[in-house]
Amino acid sequence: MRFLVICLSVFLSLPALAEKYPPIGTNMTVQQVSQHAYYVQGEAGMATENEGFISNAGFVVTNEGVVLFDALGTPSLAWTLLQKIREITDKPITHMIVSHYHADHIYGLQVFKEAGAKIIAPVGAHTYLGSETAANLLDDRMMSLEPWVNEQTHLVPPDQIIDKATRFSLGGLTFEMNYLGSAHSDGDLTLFIPEEGVLFSGDIIFEGRVPFVGDADTKVWLSKLKDLETDGLKVLVPGHGPHAQDPNQAVRMTREYVAHLRSVMGKAVEDMVDFETAFEEEDWSAYKAMPAYDAAHRRNAYQVYLAMENESILN
Repeated sequence: MRFLVICLSVFLSLPALAEKYPPIGTNMTVQQVSQHAYYVQGEAGMATENEGFISNAGFVVTNEGVVLFDALGTPSLAWTLLQKIREITDKPITHMIVSHYHADHIYGLQVFKEAGAKIIAPVGAHTYLGSETAANLLDDRMMSLEPWVNEQTHLVPPDQIIDKATRFSLGGLTFEMNYLGSAHSDGDLTLFIPEEGVLFSGDIIFEGRVPFVGDADTKVWLSKLKDLETDGLKVLVPGHGPHAQDPNQAVRMTREYVAHLRSVMGKAVEDMVDFETAFEEEDWSAYKAMPAYDAAHRRNAYQVYLAMENESILN
């Protein structure tokens, strides 16, 4: 009788558990890129499109535990990813490494924190968490991404901050976290697994789509791209877009795009040409067929124009 009561109690609790995170309607497919490394790929688009599934998240399965890289843009997406991982392994979730604190990469953190993961992030995470931008954006997403972002969604601070190259081992694999400073965000890091030749780059690299510049320091970003070491890489998993089996090409595309923006807008500022004229007169045909061009490119160009104005004043 007691056994039946316990079973009934568990059964009755299942709907409540399932309803904790509203189910997603968008498709999420796990792609395996090496013996131990996997990722899921978001769609190209603005942050509130595709139910918020516009960024990538990766994970590495070892015989001692699972290491994740980025947490996706809603708790519902993260919960779905956790179920996908559980179809592959029952090993504990040990580490959640965050490439940078932008909403589309962190709103799922609470799911993995609840699952027992240690949250590791670069310097700059607390700058974001303490900002009005973070608070206001969460309020906005509770409306624009409802019900997947709701009153139960909260920002999760890191358990460990990285401010230099750091590594750890788990299950026979080495995890090298490389701190890049303030480039695409207030702080960025990458994750390299040398035994697999796999690099998770975060938003330092965008593959197959127009990058999102936002409030990035494109001068620093460009210098990091020029210095990025790709020797020995077999696969690069970017923050957005499909994985690249030619890492040099992926780095080159992002680097050339950022360099093009800085060149055009820098010259416009130097020649005291207004943004509209500079933008309309430039040939952007190399990017027009790329996903996210309409959504991101003009805004990127304007942000870089303003940044180049500031740089000219400081110089």
